[in-house]
Parts: sequence; structure tokens; C-alpha cells
Amino acid sequence: MTVNFADLQRKAGDYLLDSQIKLIDEAYRFAEKSHAGQFRDSGEPYIEHPLNTSLYLANLMQDAPTLAAGLLHDVVEDCGVPLSLIETKFGSEVKRLVDGVTNLSQMELLSQTHEFESNQPDQLIQRSESIRKMLVAMAQDIRVVLIKLCDRLHNMRTLQGKNIDKRIMIAKETLDIYAPLAHRLGIWDIKWQLEDLAFRHLDETTYRMISSNIAQRRADREKYLEEQCELLKSHMAPFEIDFEVYGRPKNIYSIHKKMIKYESQGKEYSEIMDLYAIRILVDSIEDCYKSLGLVHQLWHPINGQFDDYIANPKDNMYQSLHTSVMCDRGVPLEVQVRTREMHRIAEYGVAAHWDYKLGSRSGDDDRFAKKMTWLRQLLDWQQDVTGAEEFIESIKTDIFRDQLYVYTPKGDIRELPIGATPVDFAYRIHSELGNRCIGARVNSQIVALDTILKNGDLVEIISSRQSRGPSLDWLNPETGFVKTASARQQIRLWYRRQEKGAQIEKGVEIISTVKHRFGLTTNNSEIAKHFEFSTDEELMIALGNGSFSSSELEKYFIIKSSSDTGFGAQVEFRLEVVAWDRIGLLSDITTILSREKINISSVITSEPGDGTAIISLTLLAGDSSQMSRIFPRLDNVEGVIDVHRVETPQE
Repeated sequence: MTVNFADLQRKAGDYLLDSQIKLIDEAYRFAEKSHAGQFRDSGEPYIEHPLNTSLYLANLMQDAPTLAAGLLHDVVEDCGVPLSLIETKFGSEVKRLVDGVTNLSQMELLSQTHEFESNQPDQLIQRSESIRKMLVAMAQDIRVVLIKLCDRLHNMRTLQGKNIDKRIMIAKETLDIYAPLAHRLGIWDIKWQLEDLAFRHLDETTYRMISSNIAQRRADREKYLEEQCELLKSHMAPFEIDFEVYGRPKNIYSIHKKMIKYESQGKEYSEIMDLYAIRILVDSIEDCYKSLGLVHQLWHPINGQFDDYIANPKDNMYQSLHTSVMCDRGVPLEVQVRTREMHRIAEYGVAAHWDYKLGSRSGDDDRFAKKMTWLRQLLDWQQDVTGAEEFIESIKTDIFRDQLYVYTPKGDIRELPIGATPVDFAYRIHSELGNRCIGARVNSQIVALDTILKNGDLVEIISSRQSRGPSLDWLNPETGFVKTASARQQIRLWYRRQEKGAQIEKGVEIISTVKHRFGLTTNNSEIAKHFEFSTDEELMIALGNGSFSSSELEKYFIIKSSSDTGFGAQVEFRLEVVAWDRIGLLSDITTILSREKINISSVITSEPGDGTAIISLTLLAGDSSQMSRIFPRLDNVEGVIDVHRVETPQE
């Protein structure tokens, strides 16, 4: 849809003073003159892009300097306008914002010079520097990133002018970086648009299928939701609550993600709990809980489908009550309850906070500053990140993955990415706690350190009195002990800080353990040569400081074991576990093997008489890589002294 400057004037005029509108008028005239004769790949006059960018910013009710910078954000790079002239005509604040967006655009252009491939180091570095620069700019002035998000939103709306390869690259970057960033900043209104626009270019077939299904059922769905809304309104009417009730649509990409999740659980599309959704807006927190009670009086709540984000707000400041109920004709319905102010923040996130760039701090602004601690943490962590690939990994796992919320023993809330473990939690509290971690309790129960945490868990870390350091097994992705890049970085950092002699000693210990596990006697020089280390010592140091993963070593031994002994396909193999004898020992071992889907052909136990037990297991594995996963898991069973492979009779 074509827009003109009058649309921006009307939108900004709804909340800005006439004197502030004057700055925007001047910025538009300057941008229009600067971009005269320029056209976009889509064929439209170039001025359409900054105008739309600024209009999106006005929808977020941004201040006059931000709207002016939105209009001017491309004149430096595309028109050769010096920043000094921007400062002279529009002031230092607008100049600073334009400079910030220009720097981000230049770094983005570098990362898009060639088709991005994860195995090209120079492009990894460019991509990593682009993201770093964005996060630093965000920490300095959040408005720079708001302009960039609105800039990206309009680019995605006009992406059809690009060739197919460029469209896919930009869409993937949007889905990987920009949409999650909008989510982290709490700007749902931009997040869902970026997701759907990117998804349409990345998987048009699925996009159209879901869109078609929605369209075919729209009339029935809207009629059903209208009936439920009217029923709820009549139920709430006798109570003294000023409320609004309306149906809430789901965006296409979120439905796609739900479909994938439900398919993996063997469930049908019709079972998606929040495909039908209603939202209730009220004036106070007290009315939120009253309304929730009325909802549960009217419809039966579904067990395990309630979240209180008012008492436990998300780090992007999102607050709401979520419940799923079974309503008429057995249809599951999600109901969200929030105040009107919570709704404003849910839609616009950080953009809803007028004083985020000012020196004064109200109570609400203090809450905003506290909720942005994740950004400061990230910038602190990146100081220790040495590689571009590692940094990008930390962005995707620690910041842009969906989050869960767990409690410390003191009742404080900590945010972690979904899939995180007690070890990740320990390092999120403090690196020293992670280094001393030897066990964990979740909801007062002792659990394994690879346990996946759930929303609302109470987590307590059991730590050693002496700092023995973290286990290098935690860095092995096959073991599942650590899921966050920040925890992995802290573990690597601990080992890198050890003395050279200690690193060599640890490396010798690791390689000896792995050889023993697989029953092989390969020469260390042969191993070093295979992995292109100049000397045995270099290999030992790399293993000992964590820069070379023991999992790579294990993969090498799996291949060698396969060629030397025939192991590799589904052939039987034998493991011997030596442990201090106790009740439940065999059960704990077989549970781990069962979890890994390894069949047990036979078990033979013996007792040497010294308080230990020797358990010989004949196993059948469908995947040779399962061996590398089960060794560290069995090592962590209480009382286990040693685990190693032994030759089967046919060998």
C-alpha cells in the first residue's frame, strides 16, 4: 500500500506537539531531495522506504528525533550526505541516531556481499561483527535498533524485488536475528510480522497451506470465538470490572511451530491449545486475578496449562495471565488476561518506555533498566568470546532461543533458554558456582546434571568446598550437560587459564581415558598427525584447555574401532562397569541405557569381595555414536569407578 507524507504527519500529530512535527517536516523535505531520482529494486521511488520506516516508528509512538532519523537513515550511505551536515541541520541527537543506523547498515552489507555459508571464516567474522555492533548500539541507545527493526520490516515487505538467493538469505537472517530481537525487546507487533514475512519466502508451500487452512475455516472460527466472547462477557457483566474481551488471531509462523511441536509428540493439528484464543483487558492487577477466577468458573481449566507472568514477568517486561480451558464442544481455548498498560507494553515492548533515553528514572524506568540486564550480560560475556562462530552460537542459543523461567532457593527468578540444564543454571548464577558444581536439586529432588529444566522449577546447586574445576565432559555436546554458549565459554575459559603443565596433564588423562574406554592403544603421534597438530604436546594442551573437544577424539576412535574390530554397524559389543556395590546400582545403569534406546542382550554381575561390583553388559546399538554419549553418562552414576569396552568373543 502506497503511503504519503500526510499519513506520517497525521500519525505523529496524534501524540507529538506542533513544534516537534516541524523537525519531521524538515527531515522529510531533506530526505526527499537527497533521494531524488533513486529507485528501489522493487521499482518504487526510494523515498517510499524511509517514509515507511518512519511511519512504522510513529506506530510505536516514537519521539521526533527518532522519526527524523528514520527519514534520514539512508542519506549518508546512499546519497553521500556528510554527517556534519545532518548535525548542522537537525542537531546532534538526530546525527547520532543516523550514524548508528548507518554503521549497522554498512556491516550488514558486508555480511551480505556473498551468500552466507557457515564454513566460510571471513563471512562468519563479518556476520559476527555486524551482530556485535548492533548489540553495542542497542546498549548505547535502544532507538538505533528500533529504527533498524522498522527498516527491516519495510525491506521484508518489498523483498520481491530481490533475486531468489538474496531473498532467502535476507529472510533467513530476519528469522534468525531480527524477529527474535524484536521478541527480546518485547515488540510483538513487529515480531509477528517479521516472522510471517520471512517464513513466506523460506517455505512458501507450507506458508500457503497454513494460510489456506486458516482462510477456509475463518468464518467458522470467527463465529465460534464471537460466541465464546459473548458468553464470557455475559458471565463477567454482573461483577464490578471494567473489561474488554475479544478474539486473538495467531500468526502463521507461530501455528507452523506449534504444528511441528505437536507432530513430534504424536498429536494432531486440532489439539493445538491456543489455536483459538481470547484476550481480556482490565484496569488493575486485582481485576486480572478476578477475571481469571471467573474464566475458570465458566470453563474447565486444562491441567498444566497455566502461567502467571504478572507475578513472574518475562525479561522483555511482558506481563499477563495465561490459561487454557476446555469450552463448548470440547474445543481447547487459550485465555490471556492483562491490564491495558500491560497490553501496551506487550505490543510495543521497550518502545513503550518514553524515558529510556533520558537521565531521569521513574519506578517504571528502573524496572525497564533491570529487565535489560540480559543485554549487559551478553556484552560482558562477549569479552571472553574469541571466535566469530562461537559468538554467533552464543547469540542464537542464549539470547534468541525461547526462554524459560526458574527460581533460585532465595526465590529470585532466572531466565534460561529452553533446554537448559542445572549446569547452565549454575553458570548463569556465577562462573565460580558453575566451576564448583557437583550436583543439583530440582524441586527438592536430587537430579542428574543433564536434566532439562522446566518452567517454574526451583533449582539448587550442590557445590564442592574446593574449586576442582568443571568437567571437560560437559563440553561434549553428545552428553547434554551444557546447552548454553555462555556456560561452555566459561568452562573453556577455566581450562585456558590453567598452567601449561596442568593442561598437558589433563590432556594426557583425557586421551588415556578415551583409549581405555574403547580398548585401543593407538600411538599419540598418529592421533596428533590425524588432527594436524605439530606435536603430541600441542594435542595434549588443546585437549587439556578445552580448545579441542574430546568428542572429536571419541569420533576418531569410533571410526578406528569400526575399521580395526568391525564395530560400527549394529554388532554386539560389551561394556564392563566397575562400581562400589549398592542397592539400585544396576537399575540406574540400565535406565541410562534405556534412555539412549540401547538394547541389552545380557547382563552378568560379579563381586570380587572388596565391596565393588563388576557388571558386564552385552549391548546392541543402532548408532556407533551412542558409545560416546553413554560413557560420560555412566561415569556420572553414583559409585561408578570405571567404564570401558571389552572385546566380544567373535573379536
